[in-house]
Amino acid sequence: MDQLDRLTLEEKASLLSGRDFSGTKAIDRVGITSIKLCDGPHGVRLQTEGGDHLGIGDSVPATCFPPAVAVGSSWNPQVAARLGAALGREARALGVSISLGPAMNIKRSPLCGRNFEYYSEDPHLTGILAAAHVRALQAEGVGASAKHFAANNQETDRMHVSAEVDERTLREIYLAAFERVVKEAQPATVMAAYNKINGVYATEHRWLLDDVLRTEWGFDGLVVSDWGAVSDRVAALQAGTDLQMPGTGGVDDAEIVQAVRDGRLDEALVDASARRVLRLVDRYAPGEADFDADAHHALARELAAECAVLLKNDRATLPVGADVRRIAVIGEFAATSRYQGGGSSHVHPTRVDSALEAIQALAKDRDRTVTYAPSLGEGAVEAARDADLAIVFAGLTEDEESEGFDRRHIDLPAEQIEVIRAVAAAAPRTAVVLSHGGVVTLEDWHDDVEAILDCWLLGQAGGGAIADLLFGVANPSGRLAETIPLRLEDHPVFVNFPGEAGKVLYGERVMVGYRYYETVGAPVRYPFGHGLSYTTFETSDLDVTVTGDDTAVVAVTVTNTGRRAGKHVVQVYIATKAGPVRRPARELRAFTKVALDPGESVRVELPLDRRAFAYYDVEDSRWAVAPGEYTVQIGESAARIVAERTITLAGESVARPLSRTSSVKDWFGHPTVGPLLMQELTANLTDEQKEQAEDYAHMLRMVESMPMKQFLGFAGLGLSDGTVDRLIELSERTSSGATG
Repeated sequence: MDQLDRLTLEEKASLLSGRDFSGTKAIDRVGITSIKLCDGPHGVRLQTEGGDHLGIGDSVPATCFPPAVAVGSSWNPQVAARLGAALGREARALGVSISLGPAMNIKRSPLCGRNFEYYSEDPHLTGILAAAHVRALQAEGVGASAKHFAANNQETDRMHVSAEVDERTLREIYLAAFERVVKEAQPATVMAAYNKINGVYATEHRWLLDDVLRTEWGFDGLVVSDWGAVSDRVAALQAGTDLQMPGTGGVDDAEIVQAVRDGRLDEALVDASARRVLRLVDRYAPGEADFDADAHHALARELAAECAVLLKNDRATLPVGADVRRIAVIGEFAATSRYQGGGSSHVHPTRVDSALEAIQALAKDRDRTVTYAPSLGEGAVEAARDADLAIVFAGLTEDEESEGFDRRHIDLPAEQIEVIRAVAAAAPRTAVVLSHGGVVTLEDWHDDVEAILDCWLLGQAGGGAIADLLFGVANPSGRLAETIPLRLEDHPVFVNFPGEAGKVLYGERVMVGYRYYETVGAPVRYPFGHGLSYTTFETSDLDVTVTGDDTAVVAVTVTNTGRRAGKHVVQVYIATKAGPVRRPARELRAFTKVALDPGESVRVELPLDRRAFAYYDVEDSRWAVAPGEYTVQIGESAARIVAERTITLAGESVARPLSRTSSVKDWFGHPTVGPLLMQELTANLTDEQKEQAEDYAHMLRMVESMPMKQFLGFAGLGLSDGTVDRLIELSERTSSGATG
C-alpha cells in the first residue's frame, strides 16, 4: 500500500494547496514531509518571516546572479547552465526544494514591467537558454518551475486580462520555448499564469494544461499556480492545476472535498494531482549542501561580463587606452549599482560591487586618476572637461520598472539626458554605461557620445564586471536579445498594448520584435542580435547540406581577425515564402557562441531539424514543412546577413479531403484532383473557347473563394454529380496529414 492509499479524501485534498506562503503541507501520520518553493530565476529568495510576492519582505542573503535580461544577451547556454547549477547549490544549502524559475515569457512589448525577468523576444533563444538553466539546476537536486505558462506578457491587469491570440501565434511564439524545455529538460513543475488566454484563466485552461502540456508534450511533472492565480479551485483542478499556492487556510481544500461528495468532481482527479505532489516531495526533499559565497560572487562577476552588449564604439573609445590618463565618472549608478529588478524575484545579495570602486581600483593599478561627480552641475561638467574620457552611468530605477506594473514610455529620465548631453559637449570623448531591465530609447543623445555599453541588469557583481569591460580585462561579447527601436510608436504592438475592456489583442500575430521590423523593412536603432567586440571576426565558407526531406546541416568557418581574444555568436536564420501562411522575413533557427584567440579559426556545424523549417498548420493541428526553397542565412544580427545559401526541401504536400463546400481554390489547388478537374471542365470546350483560356483562368481567380456547390451551379460546366462524387472519393483516398 502506497502513501496515497492511506490518505483520507480530506488529507488528499489538503496536499493540493500550500501550508503557508512557500511550503507544501506535511502529513506526519503517514510520513509526508513539507518542501519549500521559493522564487529564484537569478537568486534564492527565501523569506525569513511571512511571505509576499512583491519583494517587500526581507529574505536571507543569497547570491544575486545576472537576471534573465542579461543572460539572454549572453547568447550562451553555458552562462545559463553555470548560473542554474550555482543557484541549485544555494537553494539546497538554504533548504529550498523548488526554484521558481526560469521565467521564460516572450518580450512582446518593451513596456512590460517584468521584462528584466525574461530572456528575449525570440522563442528559440529563450528556449535554448531556459533548457540549459533547468537541466543544470535540477542536476543539483533542486526542481525548476518553468513560468509563466502562458502568454503572460504584461503586468497591466495581469490577474484578469485575457490574451486574445490565435493558435498559430501561440504555438510558434508563446508556447515554443515551454515546449522545448518540457521535452528537452523535463522541469519538475510548470507554473500556470495569472492571465486568461482567449477568455479562460490559464489555471483553468484544460486545452493548455491537459491537451497540450501533458498529452501532446508528455509533461509528467506538477502544475503549480502562480501565487494567488486560482479563481475557481475545482475548475482549476479539473483543468490540470495540481498545486494551488499559497495556502488558503483550508478553504479551497474544503471546496474540493465538497465537490467530490456532490459528484461534481471525480476523485480520480484528486488522486492524480495528489500523487504528483507526493512524487515531487519525494524527489526533491531537502538535502545537505553548502556553498562558497565568495566563489559564487566571483562566478557572478565572470558571467556578468559575458552579458553586456557594446552597442557603439566610435574612435575605439573603449577599452580605456594608454592615452587616457584622467577619467571622469559621472552618475549615481556608478556608486550605487542598479543590478536587479523589483518584485517577487528581488534577492537579498550577499554583497554588492560598486562600479566606481572597481573602476578606481583598476585605474590605480594602471596609474590613472579618477574623478567622480554623482549628478549634473558645474562639478560634473568641469570633471568632464578636464578628463581624457568621461564615463556617464545612466538607466532606470526600480520605481520605473518592476513586477506589478508596466512602463508608459521607453525614455531615460530627462535629467539623465541633460547630464549625458552636457558631459558629451565638454569631454573629449564620452562613453555611456546603461543599467536597466527594459529597452530604453537612445535617440535624444545617441549621436552625442562615442561609446555605449548596455549592461541591462548584471546582478550583485555587475559593478566589477563593468570595470573589467571598460578596461579590457574582459572583451564584450553580448548580443541584443531584443530590438532597440527608434521610437515606441514604431513597435508592432504599440496600438494593441496593453489592451482595453479586459482584453489585449495579439494583432501582430507572429510578427513579434525583429520578425516585424525585418518583414516590413522598418528602421531600428539597433537590431536583434547586434553587438560589438574589441576584436573583429570574419565568417567564410558557408556550406548547407540537405540531410532529408526537411532537415539540413549548416557549416561555416569563423576567424578572429583582430588582436584580442574574444567570443563570437554565429546566428543562423531561415527565410522562406514556401507554404500557405505568411512567414516573417527571417527567423532565428540556430546559434552558437565560440571563443577564439587572435588569428584562430574554427569550423562550426549546426544541425537544422524539421522544426527549423516548419510552420504550425492550424487546419490539421500539426507542424508542417512546405515543399519549396529555403534560404539559410548567417547574420551578424537579424538585419545584417553576411552569407546565405538557398536549398530546396521536399517537405510534404498536404492534400485535404474535398467536399462540395470546399472552395474553388481548394479544388483546383488539390495536387491530384485539380488537374483532373481542369481536364473535365476543358474537355468539351470549343477551339475558340480554348483560345480564351487566359480569360477562363482569370474567372477562376475571381471566384476562388466560392464554395464548389455554388460553382457547380453555373450553367454550362458539364460536371455530373457522379463525376463530382468520384473526385471527392479520390481526394479522400489521396489525402495526407502526417503529424509533426
